Amino acid sequence: MDKELLVQFLLSSNMAGYAGGEEKQWINESDGSTTIPFREGAWCSHDNFFGGEPYGGRVVVFYENKPYWMMVYYGWVEGMVESKPIYEVLQHALMEMPQDYPYRGPEKYEEGDYVYSNSWQGEVDRFSGSEQITKNGVLVYKADYLGGLVDQRNWV
Repeated sequence: MDKELLVQFLLSSNMAGYAGGEEKQWINESDGSTTIPFREGAWCSHDNFFGGEPYGGRVVVFYENKPYWMMVYYGWVEGMVESKPIYEVLQHALMEMPQDYPYRGPEKYEEGDYVYSNSWQGEVDRFSGSEQITKNGVLVYKADYLGGLVDQRNWV
């Protein structure tokens, strides 16, 4: 499979997912989690997470109904900091996702007193990274993520 096709799907999926706001379908699951599904041709994904503070989840991408790629993530807002403006900045930063590294947001995004930063290593087939938001230089949000291709060996 061409990894570029995966990258293009991830860009579409991520823009239609959490980063795009709350106009898409959010499914409240019986286990207390939330799922945001997305489908485009033979590709589909679901972002399933346990929200609140802190939060954690996973994005799984399927091609022709077979698991192909996934990312897991975990993050939090520091202490008693008001979370709503932080998550608004996060959504805006995620909309600026790099075209060639469609995991989270750009290396740097600034909005008012907030600075979002993201560092990662690896490529779409195997990667890890960390993002944070500071307000006036003070850390207010942090998350870690990792992922890559799954279920690629037929003989296992």
